[in-house]
Amino acid sequence: MANHKATKKDVRQSTKRRERNKYYGKTTRNAIRDLKASKDDAAYTESLPSVVSMIDKLAKRGVIHKNKASNLKSKLARKTSATA
Repeated sequence: MANHKATKKDVRQSTKRRERNKYYGKTTRNAIRDLKASKDDAAYTESLPSVVSMIDKLAKRGVIHKNKASNLKSKLARKTSATA
């Protein structure tokens, strides 16, 4: 690592961003896992919009690719359309 002030600041910022992105990514993965594990269809459809919102925010922040977000959302939505 260089000893320039700007480089040191950039390292601090990137570390902070990486930790934040890890937190949001892990939280969203846990929410998706819990949603898939839910047995009640009413609870599933009730919590689906919040999980989709979390996925959209990850894609917007650049934590995951927008196509991956789209694939995740469609897989989750497939369960609700199959029961309807």
